[in-house]
Amino acid sequence: MAASSNHSCANGTLVTLTCSSHQVICQILGEVDPSVSIYQNLTLNTSSTSTLQSNHDFIIGLALAVFSSILIGCSVILKKKGLLHLSQQGHTRAGAGGHGYLKDWLWWAGLLTMGGGEAANFAAYAFAPATIVTPLGALSVLISAVMSSYLLGERLNLLGKLGCALCVLGSTVLVIHSPEEQEVTTLEDMTTKLKDPGFIVYISVLFICCLVLVFILSPRYGHTNILIYLAICALLGAFTVSSVKGLDIAVKGLLMGLPVVKHPLPWILIPILIISVITQVNYLNKSLDIFNTSLVFPIYYVLFTTVVITTSLILFKEWVSMSPFDGVGAICGFLIIILGVFLLHAFNNLDISLKSLQQELNCIGATKQQAEKEDKITLVDNMETEQTGSIPKVFVIS
Repeated sequence: MAASSNHSCANGTLVTLTCSSHQVICQILGEVDPSVSIYQNLTLNTSSTSTLQSNHDFIIGLALAVFSSILIGCSVILKKKGLLHLSQQGHTRAGAGGHGYLKDWLWWAGLLTMGGGEAANFAAYAFAPATIVTPLGALSVLISAVMSSYLLGERLNLLGKLGCALCVLGSTVLVIHSPEEQEVTTLEDMTTKLKDPGFIVYISVLFICCLVLVFILSPRYGHTNILIYLAICALLGAFTVSSVKGLDIAVKGLLMGLPVVKHPLPWILIPILIISVITQVNYLNKSLDIFNTSLVFPIYYVLFTTVVITTSLILFKEWVSMSPFDGVGAICGFLIIILGVFLLHAFNNLDISLKSLQQELNCIGATKQQAEKEDKITLVDNMETEQTGSIPKVFVIS
C-alpha cells in the first residue's frame, strides 16, 4: 500500500510503502522511462537510512549512559548512609564480614537505585560501544564526590575538586578518540569472538588474578589497602561487560523472533553475570564501609574503565580501526583521568581551599616585606658604626 502526503508525483515527493510488518519512506527522484524495465530503473540507497539509525542508536545509548551515571552516583551515597547508620547502632560492620546492612532500608534504597543505574547501563551497551558507555561513568564520580561533601560531611578539598574536573575532562577526550566497535549482531558472531585464543588467554589471566586477590591478598591487606577490594571489582568488570554484551544481542534476537533460547551462549553468560555482580557488590560494600567515598568511587571508576576498555579492544579488535592520532588521544585522555584520581587520592587529608591559599600567600608576602625591612635597618646600622680608617663604608640601598 502506498500513500503520500499530498498525493503528488513531483520530484522530491515522499511516498510511504507499508506492508504487514514493515514501513518504508521513499523519495521520488525522477521520472521512469516507460521503454525501460522497472527493474533496470530500481536503485537502492541504504546509506542514509543506516546513518540515521546509527545516530539514533548512539543518542539513545548516550542518554542511557548519562542517566545510569546519575543513578549510580546517588546509590553510592544512599548505601554509605545505610552502612554508617548500621555502625552507629553497634552492628558488625560490612568490612568485618557483617551483613546487617541487609535489614537497613537506606541500603536497600541504594541497592535498588544502583540496580536501576545498572539496568540503564545494561541497555546502553546495546546501543553504543563499550568504549563510549564506560568512560561516561566519570559523571557518577563527580556526583558522588559532590553529594558526599554535602550529605556525608566528607571534605573535598581544592585538589579533590580539580581531580574530579580532570576525570571528566579525561573521559571526554577518551570518548572523542574512542575506536569504532566491530559490529556483532548474532550470537554466532559473539561466540566466535569469545573463542578467540587471545581473548581466552586474557580472560584466564584476569580470572587467576581475581582468585589471588580474593583468597590471598584480601584477608591480609584488604582493610588497609584501598586497591585490593576495588581491584577485585574492576577485574570482574571484564566478565560483567562481556556477559552484558552477549545478553544484549540475545535480547535483541528474542525481540526479533529468533530462536535464541535454544542457543547455549545465553545460558552460559547468565550465571557468569550473576556471580560477577554479586561479588562486585560485596567487595564494593566493604570498601565503602572502610574508606572514604570520595576516594573509593574515583579509583574504582579508573580501574573498572581500564579493564573494560582493554577487554573491549581485545574482544572486538577495536584497535585495528584506530588511527595513530586517535590512539595518542585515547592514551592522553586516560592519563588525564589517572592524574585526576591521583589528586583525589594523594592529597585528600590536606585542608586546601581558595581561602587558605589566599591566606598563605598573604602571610608569605608579609613575611618577605618584614625580612626586607629588617635587612635595610641592619645595613643602615652597619654604615653608621663601621669605618675603615677615616672613610666610612657606604651602602647603597635600593
